[in-house]
Amino acid sequence: MKKYYLPFLSIFFISFASAEDCGITNLASCISQKFFEFLLGILNAPIQPLLNLVYNLLTDPVNIDMFAGVWGVIVYILSMFYGILLMYVGFKFIISGHSMDKREKAKSDLANVIIMMVLVQASFFLYSMIIELTASVSTVILNMVDKSFFLLTVDNVTNIGLELVFVIPYLISVALTLILLTLRYIIISAGVILFAVGIFFYFIGPLNNYGRLIINFLVSTIAITFFYSVIFLASSKLLDVGSFANYKILVMIGAFSFVNLVTLFLALFVIIKSANKVASPIMQVVSVAQAVI
Repeated sequence: MKKYYLPFLSIFFISFASAEDCGITNLASCISQKFFEFLLGILNAPIQPLLNLVYNLLTDPVNIDMFAGVWGVIVYILSMFYGILLMYVGFKFIISGHSMDKREKAKSDLANVIIMMVLVQASFFLYSMIIELTASVSTVILNMVDKSFFLLTVDNVTNIGLELVFVIPYLISVALTLILLTLRYIIISAGVILFAVGIFFYFIGPLNNYGRLIINFLVSTIAITFFYSVIFLASSKLLDVGSFANYKILVMIGAFSFVNLVTLFLALFVIIKSANKVASPIMQVVSVAQAVI
């Protein structure tokens, strides 16, 4: 029977040894508190690495250097159309005759082509700047969050009981957030290629909607960490309200779940928006075909 008591005796002595503030008058309560701290320390052990990864994915700028070569190839291909566009605008200016409206339109198109050329060539640096700016803002906001907010803590009896019950759902919600942030990292890292294409499409009349879609999707995906940081900060401040202090684990699960829902909502919105953009020209062609028939 002795071997069955060894784990409990080791926990007891570890708790007792760490109870430096314990005295004769509060020995029982102090030892029980240290026991729960030791238990929660064991439960926090698998959570802490996941939290570190989540923090890094939220605050570290996404590395896009690995796609610099591919970006260079894409920009080179797009640059082949610069001459065609300039010739087209020049031709429009020549045939505009004495029409002031056509001349002004040709001048506007020329300015747009020049702006597009500059932005496409600088798209890698613009994209990197947006990423670094968002990461800096997210870091500032996340550093305002109490680090203990994300960990299981010994606050009160009610909270301890709930933490022991909901530790698995909390671990699942953190792991799901980590998976979504990893997918975000991959999309943004490769998105530098699409960013140049999106800028090019934006200044081409028939492709403008597709360019807007690409740019809006990439910028929204980059900036979403800012909203994540705000959600975590607001959730941590809820614990200052007495009615939420006893339900910390539920607030933590709610924060990560809300972050995951925002990510899924953004993905669903982009899918629906993309489908509408693609379907619209197709429906116009179908309508014209039906009218002809």
